Amino acid sequence: MMNTNLRLFHTLETDNICFKSLVADDTREIHTYASDEEVSRFIGWKLMKTVDETREFIETMLKREAAGTHMYASVVLKATQAIIGTVMIFDFDQITNHAEIGYVFHKDYWGKGYGSESVALLTDFAFDTLKLHKLHASVVDANIGSARILEKNGYELEGRIKDHFFIEDIYYNQLLYGKINNK
Repeated sequence: MMNTNLRLFHTLETDNICFKSLVADDTREIHTYASDEEVSRFIGWKLMKTVDETREFIETMLKREAAGTHMYASVVLKATQAIIGTVMIFDFDQITNHAEIGYVFHKDYWGKGYGSESVALLTDFAFDTLKLHKLHASVVDANIGSARILEKNGYELEGRIKDHFFIEDIYYNQLLYGKINNK
């Protein structure tokens, strides 16, 4: 069942974007945003300084996906076939039927709607195919664009944890977003 769902996950698409399997052959393209300080600042990935570090991280993600604990996809802009980001579903809780989502995009594609479009695809897949009851996401409060993406997709702010993140010698609050499957 997981393999079938994973194959389907890697084929989701809209008019503008499509998801595809995360593969090591795309390391150089993924490295363009994984190595960008502005992109990695608030996402929870450590900054990838070398292509080899990015390749190792992709290999770790692929191992997690093979173990069934995570689902990853590269987000591809259909018009150019460029990889513009990565989306994920992880921390599956079998008892509560919840999971967490995450996403990261190359900064050249910020503010163009691709993040919102990707989260809509991710959410619909998680609710309609995986039959999850609830999705949640964690956002650094200074990451206003990420919070906006979630809110555009009907995620509600459910909580705030003060001074949860310590980034570049500054404390930031953690914003907890959630969305319940009402279908």
